[in-house]
Amino acid sequence: MDGLSPWESREVEDMVRVKVKLVGIDQVAMCPVVVVTDMDERHFLPIMIGPAEANAIAMELEGIKPPRPLTHDLMRDLLSKLDAQVDRVVISDLRDETYYGCIVLKTVTGKVEVDARPSDAIALALRTQSPIFVSDTVANQAMIADREAAGEKASADSHDQEVEEFRRFLADLTPDDFRRNLQ
Repeated sequence: MDGLSPWESREVEDMVRVKVKLVGIDQVAMCPVVVVTDMDERHFLPIMIGPAEANAIAMELEGIKPPRPLTHDLMRDLLSKLDAQVDRVVISDLRDETYYGCIVLKTVTGKVEVDARPSDAIALALRTQSPIFVSDTVANQAMIADREAAGEKASADSHDQEVEEFRRFLADLTPDDFRRNLQ
C-alpha cells in the first residue's frame, strides 16, 4: 500500500485525548458500557461493549492480575516480543450507532495502523499505558457535555433531563455493579 492511511498521517491535534472513567452496566439496555471522558472531565462518551472486554478493562483499572494471560495481556506481550509499541489508540468513527477504532503501533519499520474495536483498543491501551484519543468528528457527534463540570445550569427540556439522568446513573456505577451482573 502506497502512502500513509489517514490515521498514520494524522496528528493528534485533530483529536481529543480521553481517559477511562468507569466500566459498568447500562441499566436500560442491560449491556456493559465503558465511559471515557476528556482529560478535564467536562465531556463524556459512553460506549456499549461486550462482557469479556468490559471484564478485561475493569480488571486492569482495578489492578487485578490474572494467573494466566488474558487476550489483551497476550496482545501486549506479543507486541513486546516483536519490538512494537502502542503509540496510541483512537476511537475514530461512528457509523450506524457503531464505534470504530484503531491501534497505532510503532514498529522497527515505522508506524502501522491496525483496525480494532474500541473496547479492545482501550483494553490494550490500559495495559501498555498508551494514550487514548477520540477523533474530533466522533467527539463533536457523540460526546456529551457534563453541564455541572462546565459550570452551566442544565435546562429543563427533556433531552437535557435525559442526559442528566444518564450522567447520575454513570456517576453511581462501580466495577462491582458490573461483576454482579455478569454472574
